[in-house]
Amino acid sequence: MASRSSKHLEMQQNRSSLPPTVTFARRTSSGRYVNYSRDDLDSEIASEMSGEFVNYTVQIPPTPDNQPMDASISQRVEQQYVSSSLFTGGYNSVTRAHLMDKVIESETSHPQMAGAKGSLCSIPGCDGKVMSDERGEDILPCECDFKICRDCYVDAVKTGGGICPGCKEVYKEEDDEKEAGSRQPPLSLPSNIEGAKMTRRLSSSKMERRLSLLKSSKSALVKSQVGEFDHNRWLFETHGTYGYGNAFWTKDGGLGDEANGGSTEHMELLNKPWRPLTRKLKIPAAVISPYRLLIFVRMVVLALFLQWRITNPNNEAIWLWFMSIVCEVWFAFSWLLDQLPKLCPVNRSTDLNVLKEKFETPNPHNPTGKSDLPGVDIFVSTADPEKEPPLVTANTILSILAADYPVEKLSCYVSDDGGALLTFEAMAEAASFANLWVPFCRKHDIEPRNPESYFSLKRDPFKNKVKTDFVKDRRRVKREYDEFKVRINGLPDSIRRRSDAYNAREEIKAMQLRRENGGGEETLENLKIVKATWMADGTHWPGTWVISSPEHSKGDHAGIIQVMLKPPSDEPLNGTTTDTTSPLDISEVDIRLPLLVYVSREKRPGYDHNKKAGAMNALVRASAIMSNGPFILNLDCDHYIYNSQAIREGMCFMMDRGGDRLCYIQFPQRFEGIDPSDRYANHNTVFFDVNMRALDGLQGPVYVGTGCLFRRLALYGFDPPRSKEYHTGFCSCCCSARRKKRAAAAAASIESRALQMGDDSDEEEMNLSQFPKKFGNSSFLIDSIPVAEFQGRPLADHPSVKNGRPPGALTIPRELLDAPTVAEAISVISCWYEDKTEWGSRVGWIYGSVTEDVVTGYRMHNRGWRSIYCVTKRDAFRGTAPINLTDRLHQVLRWATGSVEIFFSRNNALLASPKMKILQRIAYLNVGIYPFTSFFLILYCFLPALSLFSGQFIVQTLNVTFLVYLLSITVTLCMLAILEIKWSGITLEDWWRNEQFWLIGGTSAHLAAVLQGLLKVVAGIEISFTLTSKSAGDENDDDFVDLYIIKWTSLMIPPITIMMTNLIAIAVGVSRTIYSTIPQWSRLLGGVFFSFWVLAHLYPFAKGLMGRRGRTPTIVFVWSGLIAITISLLWVAIDPPAGSTGIGGSFQFP
Repeated sequence: MASRSSKHLEMQQNRSSLPPTVTFARRTSSGRYVNYSRDDLDSEIASEMSGEFVNYTVQIPPTPDNQPMDASISQRVEQQYVSSSLFTGGYNSVTRAHLMDKVIESETSHPQMAGAKGSLCSIPGCDGKVMSDERGEDILPCECDFKICRDCYVDAVKTGGGICPGCKEVYKEEDDEKEAGSRQPPLSLPSNIEGAKMTRRLSSSKMERRLSLLKSSKSALVKSQVGEFDHNRWLFETHGTYGYGNAFWTKDGGLGDEANGGSTEHMELLNKPWRPLTRKLKIPAAVISPYRLLIFVRMVVLALFLQWRITNPNNEAIWLWFMSIVCEVWFAFSWLLDQLPKLCPVNRSTDLNVLKEKFETPNPHNPTGKSDLPGVDIFVSTADPEKEPPLVTANTILSILAADYPVEKLSCYVSDDGGALLTFEAMAEAASFANLWVPFCRKHDIEPRNPESYFSLKRDPFKNKVKTDFVKDRRRVKREYDEFKVRINGLPDSIRRRSDAYNAREEIKAMQLRRENGGGEETLENLKIVKATWMADGTHWPGTWVISSPEHSKGDHAGIIQVMLKPPSDEPLNGTTTDTTSPLDISEVDIRLPLLVYVSREKRPGYDHNKKAGAMNALVRASAIMSNGPFILNLDCDHYIYNSQAIREGMCFMMDRGGDRLCYIQFPQRFEGIDPSDRYANHNTVFFDVNMRALDGLQGPVYVGTGCLFRRLALYGFDPPRSKEYHTGFCSCCCSARRKKRAAAAAASIESRALQMGDDSDEEEMNLSQFPKKFGNSSFLIDSIPVAEFQGRPLADHPSVKNGRPPGALTIPRELLDAPTVAEAISVISCWYEDKTEWGSRVGWIYGSVTEDVVTGYRMHNRGWRSIYCVTKRDAFRGTAPINLTDRLHQVLRWATGSVEIFFSRNNALLASPKMKILQRIAYLNVGIYPFTSFFLILYCFLPALSLFSGQFIVQTLNVTFLVYLLSITVTLCMLAILEIKWSGITLEDWWRNEQFWLIGGTSAHLAAVLQGLLKVVAGIEISFTLTSKSAGDENDDDFVDLYIIKWTSLMIPPITIMMTNLIAIAVGVSRTIYSTIPQWSRLLGGVFFSFWVLAHLYPFAKGLMGRRGRTPTIVFVWSGLIAITISLLWVAIDPPAGSTGIGGSFQFP
């Protein structure tokens, strides 16, 4: 292991010092690689001719005889090649780019689509595709319109004297200097990065362009001689002046001389009224004040009740009294942990009109009105196409591609952790269908933009539609979508038939080759051909094969990156009336599509890949290199964008004043396909509408795994800006956080600090020399960090905005993709990349827990970040949830197990830093403690049965004091529930369902979670969970067919035991009291009341055991027998047998 680690370090050092190289190759039908790059071909020929010569490279400067390809054409062509190539590579292997003739069986027409059809090269013997522009039209470098591919064009320029093979004239170069000179260089970013570290060797001018936001046109990021950032020099070189607590950029390049009118714009900025993007809507005092008062009243009542219970034991059943006291004390403590964080609930609203005015409206800083919004990278994770149907994932992708956000600022990354060809081709089909679906959504303002959900709507689809061609367009798109679903559903059979055909052909070829070599019949019988999985272009799939083999299984395959849709052009691109590929009239619709990338990280035996958290971290690194959006939105494969403006809603918070201190925006999870009664509380309404709103009034809601908009900088493990100015407090609404005044030197030091990454007690400035130990040795990744930090800042359009960026800084075009960039992305998703780094421990998603989402959010809050809960009028995202009882219990088991792991780890809230607010710490403490309530809950559910069996009760008698306390506790609980319903907007049925499933989960999944967590902590036994199955839906079946499926699990044993025990105890207690000489009706009444309380909470569980409607389940016979026994006993009491007297006695209420 040590030797392997040393090799990893050597390889990482080599990778950091050498530019990433890519071997372009065309794969033959047998899966072999044949180079098609001219340079590689020349080197191969030279090596074959003689092995005595040493390979060397001659750099020939540009001369009249050696004219390089025009930069604009070469960059577009290389991006076209990159988008048409499948990149593979990983540990101890060469990164290859496999040119794909086609990605799917059907033809693709969108110019951004990988494998899009195009014209062929006119050079005899060449079958390459002609270079094309953003519309898919041929790029013809010569006026004679001679069609030529990229390789032949390079040959013509380098070896043919720059003469066109068609007209025999010299190619004319385009002069782009005017266009390049018209672009004003972007402003530089103040930073404390060491100048020496910024001079590292880059693989090409690619990173120079990537750092254009950070570098001044006159000098790179510089420091003064004392090692600090030289503000005066930076202000001089960037023509900037400081405003009140914020950098101010002048328009004319002057230094703000008031005599010359240089401060005119500054004064306008000072006098400009501030228009916030968001507002905090506090709960009305008429609701929140009684709510808080009731909390304290109930706390007092509980304290008095427990004091009375402890001082008044039941001496006749001391064991029963002691068990009840222990349980009641724990219940009071658990209720307190759950209730205290609810003291300060808030609501929030956004103003999308102000967002559009600030970022997408022409102004002096942005004359063209181009979008100044930051980029967003959207992550979609999937792992198993059998449990997560590709059709569901494809619909999620389509909703993302059609989102209402600037197309050039949006990127979508699909993580296929299973490396399945089925998922790959399904994503390619989705990208192809997006060519029709996305323009249709933009043209007619479709909501929701998930085709499956849209075409399944029960409401009138023609409401508020005014365009006359809507009906015709909708009918055509619906027909195309039906064909799209058929293709997706037929992919497994298509892949299997294709692979069988190619494997049979390979077997025949091998047999013929064996016969030619003189092999006998015995050798032919022993001939075995590997059953490979084949792609649409007739080559081997580099990921997981249907029939697993070495280097092609779920835990052993190379890293794969395929750009399904290449980055769009910077300017809007409307359709044309002459476009025959689209059945719709899209002449006034932008047809561009966002960047779509398929990613499958490398997996090898012997490595811990850390499940979903590891896959998300791989996407963080790959996206940082390819698009580097400063914000990241992660979605599960079954959670789609229901509100096309959801990203804009979240961006309102990030771009508002103080938004640079927000680590993430959490959206509520809303679900479809839930039964109308919500039998198992699948909507989790109480959690998402009560608990999360309450946490929003503290330091922010917890991260719940999906539907979360992250700040990339927070995921990198940095501290929030101005962290020393903010300190822990009680909460943010009822008790404002106190701010201490710092010395002037300390304040200046913090202001000069661009990024901070410090522990709880020690903060250190961003030091690039330490970054390889934290982030790995990718220079691309390290250099992208300050770029993401700068682009994620709020707009500095007012002096009150601290740590802002100048208006118009993000209107520059995005750089084009090239092969070295994608090759670097392949290297950072390799299985060895995280070795000896802080990925998973401090950086990215945190490892070590099955609930990595909660731990990741906790670490951010622990560093002082804040989060926001964004509830939109129209649901932002919607997904599916398991409605089957067994699946639901296993889901709760996974959550509870993660909470137990948190409690026994360093992420326990008791060990939180002082930067976390007190009530926020209590909320996280409750997250780790709530599963332990199962011990006390199960014991308390058996107490009524034990009371009925023994004839005793938890108190001596049902006296008035006990009944008053019981009534007070119940009434205050009900009043708190009513007020929660009032300020949160939930229904009474939602509250009651939550109470019922709290007992169901507490007596089943939570107990198993505690036991599994203890086994992991004490014995080191790892816990493995299976994916929750996602249903693709079937129109012919019952919508809620899964609700009635009974799948046995051991988690059902405790609730069933509790139900049967209490039912039998009721029968025994009633019979004992009836036939006793001195019946104790008060004790019977107390035991029966609490037994029915338990059974009422377990009713949904019992109903789930009944199975499908219309069948007579076994539980019906059980209930019938118990009712029959009870009626028989009552009949005996009313009409006793002859000779018996005194049965039943007399009933007296205390």
